[in-house]
Amino acid sequence: MDQLALGRSGLKVSQLGLGTMTWGNGTDPDEAAAILVAFHDAGGTLVDTAVSYSNGEAERILGSLLADVVPRSEVVLASKAGISRLGDERFIDASRGALLSRLDESLRNLGVDHLDLWQVHIPDPTVPAEETMAALEYAVASGKVRYVGVSNYSGWRTAQAAMLRRGSHAPLVSNQVRYSLLDRGIEREVVPACAEFGLGILPYSPLGGGVLTGKYRNGVPADSRGAAEGRNLAHYSDPRAVGIVEAVATAADGLATSPITVALSWLRNRPGITAPVVGARTLGQLTAALQSLTVELPLEIQLALDDVSAPVLGYPEELG
Repeated sequence: MDQLALGRSGLKVSQLGLGTMTWGNGTDPDEAAAILVAFHDAGGTLVDTAVSYSNGEAERILGSLLADVVPRSEVVLASKAGISRLGDERFIDASRGALLSRLDESLRNLGVDHLDLWQVHIPDPTVPAEETMAALEYAVASGKVRYVGVSNYSGWRTAQAAMLRRGSHAPLVSNQVRYSLLDRGIEREVVPACAEFGLGILPYSPLGGGVLTGKYRNGVPADSRGAAEGRNLAHYSDPRAVGIVEAVATAADGLATSPITVALSWLRNRPGITAPVVGARTLGQLTAALQSLTVELPLEIQLALDDVSAPVLGYPEELG
């Protein structure tokens, strides 16, 4: 797996990232260990987690594996803070105090003395951006974090945050956002903002929550994540989404490969993308995702997928 610079920073990450959101909640420690070993053996380095994933259990599982299975020095360890959960309720708090407390919690969960990348998980409109960004500055100055970024930031928030960090010892290097053939909204404002300020884009949900694999074409399989979570997939059954899924399946058939390979290969070639983060729930899912690294889509297929999934642009985005 190639190692790519994250934005215009000196941080190098693998061209696919490994997400851990299901660890401790659908993926047990043994399966997680097998996934991490396979990812490491394939040259993967970027492992993404968050203090809120499974109420800290994802970080604790990952921390135990860094001690016993894969050397910490061979992992680009990324985590996020800003979201807390109590039962089914989600709380957003990106205040300086909350973020730094959650950073310390992440370090304890993981059993490490620093993170390679620490990101604000979601913007908090109740806290001044200056305060949130000051927490990132302190995290780097304290030695607990090497690089900082954001996640789920809109175009204007990305630009605002990047300007606040510009010229500092802790400039932003990344924005982790939802992006796939089914969800190209970031192309309107987020992608241009990241390009302007030198942020690398780390797409999550690159397979549209599994929809692009084609497994939901004839209903919801009993062993799928959609069934386990009782997920409402109605918004993926409109004619446009169905057309995209069918186009991916047709391309996969023509190339004698899988829809996963087609969807990830398309995404890796998009402007500004550094590393899609694949949340593999099982070793088999990771193996399928890794196969995408061996395939480059023919230009005509790339353009056909661009066309069928193109986001709607209106004023003023259409002006460029």
